[in-house]
Amino acid sequence: MCEHRPECPTADSTDRDAARLVAARPEQGWSLLCNGVLLFDDTGELLPDGQAVSPFRPALVKGTAA
Repeated sequence: MCEHRPECPTADSTDRDAARLVAARPEQGWSLLCNGVLLFDDTGELLPDGQAVSPFRPALVKGTAA
């Protein structure tokens, strides 16, 4: 999908979120990256093959404010 240089990471790369933004719909809570990944505001993702990636929820460290 990526037609610019340098090429963006593929959808199955660990750094797939570094791909260029193609479309953004902040009012709907999603963005489309040039590698075909749908990135949601809650950090969840939908990959081009239909696989869903759960939102990243960092663990709270004892003694820190939430």
